Amino acid sequence: MLVPDLILHHGRVTTLDRSNPEAEAVAISGGIFTAVGSDKEILALAGPKTKKIDLKGRLVLPGLIDNHLHIIRGGLNFNMELRWDGVKSLADAMGMLKRQVAITPPPQWVRVVGGFTEHQFAEKRLPTIEELNAVAPETPVFILHLYDRALLNGAALRAVGYTKDTPNPPGGEIVRDAAGNPTGLLLAKPNAGLLYATLARGPKLPFDYQVNSTRYFLRELNRLGVTGALDAGGGFQNYPEDYQVIQKLADEDQLTIRLAYNLFTQKAKGEKEDFLRWTQNSKYKQGTDYFRHNGAGEMLVFSAADFEDFRQPRPDMGPEMEGELEEVVRILAENRWPWRMHATYDETITRALDVFEKVNRDIPLDGIHWFFDHAETISERSIDRIAALGGGVAVQHRMAYQGEYFVERYGPKAAQATPPVARMLEKGARVSAGTDATRVASYNPWVSLSWLVTGKTVGGLSLYPSHNCLDRETALRMWTENVTWFSNEEGKKGRIAEGLFADLIIPSADYFSVPESEISGLTSDLTMVGGKIVFAAGDFVSHDAPALPTPVPDWSPVKSFGGYGGWGDSEKTVAQMASACGCAHSCNVHGHNHASAWSADLPTDDLKSFWGVLGCACWAV
Repeated sequence: MLVPDLILHHGRVTTLDRSNPEAEAVAISGGIFTAVGSDKEILALAGPKTKKIDLKGRLVLPGLIDNHLHIIRGGLNFNMELRWDGVKSLADAMGMLKRQVAITPPPQWVRVVGGFTEHQFAEKRLPTIEELNAVAPETPVFILHLYDRALLNGAALRAVGYTKDTPNPPGGEIVRDAAGNPTGLLLAKPNAGLLYATLARGPKLPFDYQVNSTRYFLRELNRLGVTGALDAGGGFQNYPEDYQVIQKLADEDQLTIRLAYNLFTQKAKGEKEDFLRWTQNSKYKQGTDYFRHNGAGEMLVFSAADFEDFRQPRPDMGPEMEGELEEVVRILAENRWPWRMHATYDETITRALDVFEKVNRDIPLDGIHWFFDHAETISERSIDRIAALGGGVAVQHRMAYQGEYFVERYGPKAAQATPPVARMLEKGARVSAGTDATRVASYNPWVSLSWLVTGKTVGGLSLYPSHNCLDRETALRMWTENVTWFSNEEGKKGRIAEGLFADLIIPSADYFSVPESEISGLTSDLTMVGGKIVFAAGDFVSHDAPALPTPVPDWSPVKSFGGYGGWGDSEKTVAQMASACGCAHSCNVHGHNHASAWSADLPTDDLKSFWGVLGCACWAV
């Protein structure tokens, strides 16, 4: 037995290892778990140079792995984006916007690029164009809401050059006033290409700034307990040009998340040529355990892309879909490349499966880890066909952000199994979970775990009956060991067990015992990847990784607001409130835990006055 480099002890370790489900301590050497057991067993392995960390009785979980995250694209832009993810009211969101406008120099834009829904706001609405113009008369403002619309103020319209003479692109609409002039509202009908193309007209960060931006995005994910992710490519994410930043970080050993990436074709009718070139120039699995190639997708061919805008009718794929998809899938199967395919509706999945089964008759797909992404309306028949062909389904929490729109169009009964996660697991299908961040949903993994457990949207709508909700351990497995099949890393990570990568987290509260309403508010107090602590806070802050260089540019929203929920700013606000607190004694409601009380999901719209209404002394100032 190796003498451990590090021992973590006095913890409550949920290993997800069925042969050893609970432990008190772990030993780590060379970035690998070398022993998992009781304090007595593990501490006895220590040598004179072994570092020991007392976990103070805290819960320990395997690191979270996102099965579908646009992490490479998100990193290039993170420092430029004002995040409304998790913000509770439109008033607060607009306050953030106003402050950011005040410090953003021309010709830069203020961008809110997805990760939120109007239903999360107490006001249950988006800002108006008039409100944006009032806050920002001269600074361009671009707000992307899910994949359905974008809001541009007058300055942004001028910056992108849209006029009454600008034609509507296929699948999109530039909304106009009675005189034919653009109002600032852009609609996906249902293709989000107009929204993305407009965003792409904005200024970009220089290369060194993109490196800094990506490091801050990685740290933000580490703060939330993410230790691994599968990158699903994305629109306007060209290979290899847009992979140079992440490759540099990988080469310099600065990645703090294990990343498996898929290659996403960028040009309609040019998909076959892309994959012919890539399969000749790239090798499946090339790279390291921190940055490695994971196959093709999520876009295989544009003719099969059924965009998930539930505010629009379901799009029918054209008759050319099968032929174009077959050409690409044959290339991938011949080269033994796995693939992932975006598919929202069962109608698309059914037609794609016809193609996959046809290819399988000539080129057996056995051993190729291919799967569908999203699959909100997948049928039992399609689940069975996927299983018979050896594939999987990667679900994401898009319904947590779009559930209200789905119900509005299709009704509450149709929404009860969108997707049918519990049923897929019951049938033994390969299923895992993720976010599809950063645009259509937030990158916060705890929101996804909350959605899986509660069946509720971030706006509080109950979508699923209890039989389509998961218990907490099953939901956790969806975010850990289940994901490893999708990156062909089974037996390497996803559990806390001897011989696996030493990736783990200590959540800020006990995931298994906090009220369901508090799951989405969890973060990580310690995140470890490969035996290295990449983030620490609270009880473990003294173990935190070295500070990153200051965010750049100096007007970056990250500098003022942090990330999810504006945490960087809210901490300052809560500290100011706490220092002004007039309590002369310990509050018996929440024990002076001002931060928890301020951010709690309480049954009222006005969180700030709620405890005062009940007479809590903590807010009687």
